[in-house]
Amino acid sequence: MSNPLHFSVIRQCGQARTGVLRLPHAVVPTPTFMAVGTRGAVKACTMEQVARTGTRICLGNTFHLWLRPGADVVEGAGGLHEFTRWPHAMLTDSGGFQVFSLADINSVDEHGVTFKSPYDGARIELTPERSIGVQNQLGADIIMAFDECPPYPAEREVVVEAVERTTRWARRCLDAHARSDTQALFGIVQGGVHADLRARSADALKELDFPGYAVGGLSVGETQAQMELALGETTPHLPEGKPRYLMGVGKPTDLVRGVLRGVDMFDCVLPTRNARTGEVYLWPTGRLRLKHAEFKHDHRPIDPLCDCEACTQGVKRSWLRHLLKTGEIPALTLCSLHNLRYYQRLMERIRREIDAGTFHAFARDYLETWGEAPPAESSA
Repeated sequence: MSNPLHFSVIRQCGQARTGVLRLPHAVVPTPTFMAVGTRGAVKACTMEQVARTGTRICLGNTFHLWLRPGADVVEGAGGLHEFTRWPHAMLTDSGGFQVFSLADINSVDEHGVTFKSPYDGARIELTPERSIGVQNQLGADIIMAFDECPPYPAEREVVVEAVERTTRWARRCLDAHARSDTQALFGIVQGGVHADLRARSADALKELDFPGYAVGGLSVGETQAQMELALGETTPHLPEGKPRYLMGVGKPTDLVRGVLRGVDMFDCVLPTRNARTGEVYLWPTGRLRLKHAEFKHDHRPIDPLCDCEACTQGVKRSWLRHLLKTGEIPALTLCSLHNLRYYQRLMERIRREIDAGTFHAFARDYLETWGEAPPAESSA
């Protein structure tokens, strides 16, 4: 049976590392940031535009695609790549995050999770086997094990139960995975903010020998210090020769901090969600809120240092403000593409700094310029 994923570490700088992730639809340099296309599209953007930002992996949401349009529709179109016309790699989450985000309308037991559909109120059930079956139909290069993400804050006993259930569900996901020759299945580490539970979860999943490992259940309400501690207690327990994915994180500074801890893959809705409110990034460490009155007569591009579609075409801050204030869709597209390109430029810079052996100095300066203290560990 062939292996659909090949990962090589190229250089290391402390825990930070560059690498190459080879998947059926793309060769991806790491560390990498994945654009989020929850329902099969990155909001307000075409897939061709997203590709031009330098993005090489897009993420789809199993839960939402399962409900609409349906996994059978996507499979009938030739899978997510053909359905969306995305030419590069794709990853689907498991639906497990909805256990957390829709906690007020679901119930969890050993079999799986019963939901009240957010679309029509119908009672639906998602199990590890069904999650994997749906993801097999969707056909992404990387798929995720079905896990239980405990809420924050939660009693330790609740987190222990979630860790143990996540491990049991991970075994069921491996047994159910029918396309291991074309899709790489990642395990997901849980454990909340408890360092010992993170280590326990990572060690248990490592024994199952997944092609890659994700760190889930962070950026759900805990402090920055708690997230760093939990991440720092997790990555040393994961195999060095396999990719590490920090799920749903985050701000540009979070990416830098994650790379310092040995993370290879990130995803977050933040760059596009903030763009739709008119918040855009300036290189290296600035932000503009284009709806503010100060930009009414500002006829400069968003960022003269940026090579995105908006900035290279001379799109003016004043025009974008006008479009945002009047609800015109092109503003959402142009701001989103700008922010996605900022994230990709950041990852490109991170990779160069690691390869040059200067990443720790870059990270310290970057975080301080954002007004954040450097990580409290020797590697920074």
